[in-house]
Amino acid sequence: MEKNNNHFFYVLKCRDQSFYAGYTNNLERRIAAHNAGKGAKYTRSRRPVQLIHAEVFPTITEAMRAEYAFKQLTRPQKIKYLQREGSHCDCQAEQL
Repeated sequence: MEKNNNHFFYVLKCRDQSFYAGYTNNLERRIAAHNAGKGAKYTRSRRPVQLIHAEVFPTITEAMRAEYAFKQLTRPQKIKYLQREGSHCDCQAEQL
């Protein structure tokens, strides 16, 4: 059995347009869990959720640091972070 060495920091956009940031080592499974109502308590009443950003890190520590840093930002700062060059988010500011 192959060990998964990818650690993801990800951001979801919820139905109410709020953001949820998290960490996982299996992105597909985690997004499915959120949308099935078995993810975080925060997202259960805000489904469906949509993945708008993900970054991969070699260690769990780095991924969790990125998650923590993102959660400390204000909403305008989060939007700027998501729109920065090189981001995987293809969202427009007014859509965030």
